[in-house]
Amino acid sequence: MSLHIYGAVVTHHGTAANNRAETEGNITTLQKLLWFGKVHSSVSAEAIRFAIRRRLAEHEPTNRRWDEDLRMNVWADPIFESWASKTGKPFIDDDILGFMSADAAKEENGPETAPEPDEKKKPRAKGTTKVRRAVLEVTRAISLSPYGGDVTFNAASPGATPSAQKKGSNPVPYGTELHATRYQYGFALTPSALHKPERAAVAIESLCSLGEVAGNHGRFLYDFSPESIVFRVTHDPAPRLLYLFEGGGTTVDAPTLLARVKSGDLPAKELIIAGAFSQTSTAREVAALGATLEPGVRSAARLVCERIAAGEG
Repeated sequence: MSLHIYGAVVTHHGTAANNRAETEGNITTLQKLLWFGKVHSSVSAEAIRFAIRRRLAEHEPTNRRWDEDLRMNVWADPIFESWASKTGKPFIDDDILGFMSADAAKEENGPETAPEPDEKKKPRAKGTTKVRRAVLEVTRAISLSPYGGDVTFNAASPGATPSAQKKGSNPVPYGTELHATRYQYGFALTPSALHKPERAAVAIESLCSLGEVAGNHGRFLYDFSPESIVFRVTHDPAPRLLYLFEGGGTTVDAPTLLARVKSGDLPAKELIIAGAFSQTSTAREVAALGATLEPGVRSAARLVCERIAAGEG
């Protein structure tokens, strides 16, 4: 059976704002959804993956790289030749995060017409697709507390930006939705599915070092690294620990984790609990049933990598 690594993450508390350039009038908006009947702010899995790719590039060259000067993505191998070649060396982001490249048919399909009685129907031209499913799967991040509707109103001073210069000598008002909260999300990783299984350790280290995920240009800095994390190293193909956390104030809790351990769905010995949550009474009760407690997130990540190397589940 394959070894799987699952994780439930909760970030530090901070003020998060939009980084998608989406607006309603002159208000930059947060992504939002209904969560248990209440409005919560959200951060997409794509934004988290974008930040992970930046961390991966600190370890190995990536196929896709964000160029700060051009303000766009640049590609080393846009047609994924290195992946298709048996002698090639697949890029780390292609290996961990997967890819999809779709090419349209080289010949246009004409209108559907019935063939003559003595002629065969011409097959429709087809495009080609190169696909690799992401080995590191990430969920959408959801705020731990409901969104209360906070909006800051600001004014750009005259001439502060090229667009402000066009407004004349008057300040340019704008607003930003923001949310003081933590975010929780989950991930799944199967090391044996990687072209280079040793890259699993790089993926876990990258997840524990996220920074530039939620924010608005240079106006906001939000720490998206885990304040608390629950790892599960197992042969079970189902995570069973996504979106465990509750709270959102100075402390967080995860009573669902304890309930699932007591029910037998989550074997405690497979769990490594790290960060601030490891100091709670719930975590200590789970530890009494066999889980491992680590005060530090990074030390827990190293312990997970040791279990991967040993093939422990």
